[in-house]
Amino acid sequence: MTTPTTLADRRPAPGRTPSPTGWSASFRRLNALARAELILLIRNRSAIFLALVLPIVMIFSIRASLRQIDLGGTGLSVAGAALTGGIGIVLVQVVYMNLVTGYVTRREELVLKRLRTGEVTDREILISTALPSVALAILQSVLLVVAGAIAFDLSAPKRPELFLLGLLVGFVMMSALAAATSAVTRTVQTSQLTTLPLFFVSLFASGIFVPLDVFPDKLATAFELLPLTGVMTLVRHGWLGGVETGDLITAVVAALAWTAFAVFAVQRWFRWDPRG
Repeated sequence: MTTPTTLADRRPAPGRTPSPTGWSASFRRLNALARAELILLIRNRSAIFLALVLPIVMIFSIRASLRQIDLGGTGLSVAGAALTGGIGIVLVQVVYMNLVTGYVTRREELVLKRLRTGEVTDREILISTALPSVALAILQSVLLVVAGAIAFDLSAPKRPELFLLGLLVGFVMMSALAAATSAVTRTVQTSQLTTLPLFFVSLFASGIFVPLDVFPDKLATAFELLPLTGVMTLVRHGWLGGVETGDLITAVVAALAWTAFAVFAVQRWFRWDPRG
């Protein structure tokens, strides 16, 4: 009978390099899991199609709707409002909606449960699952900025620090909200329903389709408290400029508050086992 190895005997065998520990080990695990997730994402042709094509379609829809709105006094052009709104579309569809499906799929296929039996931490599992979608969103955001400069005569971001802050907070917030939403999503099919509330609220009340400047003041003030509004304010004014200090503070506080709430919700309610 083979004698089981005791937990106390952790010394490396002669001539064998010890396993990496700390940040190095965490980075290697994240890299391996993220590459595996990227391969799965690339193989999912429908997900890639929706992630690449649907935001472009939505941008043209935004542009068409903006032509029916009087933007006078907002300081925004149709092209500027449409392209910055396009980044909001990328955050909602490529990061949030795509990741809800990803987390639910991995949970129902017992992938998350099996990963937790190894050395990988919970945080590494969640982050590595999100990284491919975030990378795709970064690529699309860069392409939107380039397209704005080449095809629509828009300048480079006037406040790059605000623009990058908006993107960074947006990626973290949408990833965390996706993980939180997966907790109330039973199957991959129902993820199309559980993501709709945030999708529609963000599209029509967070400044993606219609800038908040065209709404009545009281309504616009209420919309400023929605999850994606602060991010959109940072992205839009970071790219196009013209933000006031009061609006900037409100945007940062709202965005960080929703991000903190989303992270707390994941820690409190995220489900690792299939829902019964």
